[in-house]
Amino acid sequence: MNRHQPAAGAASGHAHRERRAARIVDALHARPIVLIGLMGAGKSSVGKRLAARLGIPFSDADTEIELAAKMSIKEIFESHGEAYFRDGERRVVARMLKEGCRVLATGGGAFMNEMTREAIANVGISVWLNAELDVLMRRVRRRGDRPLLQGADPEGTMRRLMDVRYPTYAEADITVTSGETSHEDVLEDVILALENYLGLKEDAA
Repeated sequence: MNRHQPAAGAASGHAHRERRAARIVDALHARPIVLIGLMGAGKSSVGKRLAARLGIPFSDADTEIELAAKMSIKEIFESHGEAYFRDGERRVVARMLKEGCRVLATGGGAFMNEMTREAIANVGISVWLNAELDVLMRRVRRRGDRPLLQGADPEGTMRRLMDVRYPTYAEADITVTSGETSHEDVLEDVILALENYLGLKEDAA
């Protein structure tokens, strides 16, 4: 076997990924990809990987809210309440949707706002990272800064959030399962889903 074959194969695979990424970005026509889903669904982790793969910027709405308020999300909830936070969230997402082609990770409640849903539908492509309860709980237990899960029954709270939010999340343009697999596997599923949605499936081979 030619000792240069593995390197050649790797280079070919890299070139193929770059071609797929370029086709997706071209087909977006400057629209942002907006990731939605509950806390723990992997929006930030998958979003960063997706942006890197496509060669476009990544933005996190929660991070932008914290920078604007000079407070953590938890501190905003404690000092001003959820309604205040949601109003700021709506305004921040609206501003970020005007910033062109990028991957935007939103907070779990952002898509529940009708004005935000309309704005995303008008200028972007929404992708719901759909995760089961046990997956979400395993991930969120690693962090203690989730304001909505600070009560005595965080699993019950998460289940109620799923009951309320999942029917609305289902309005997203694309749904991808975020399960027990790695974030890299979820990324590949998002790439395939975007190609299908944008009519690029035949070009992906």
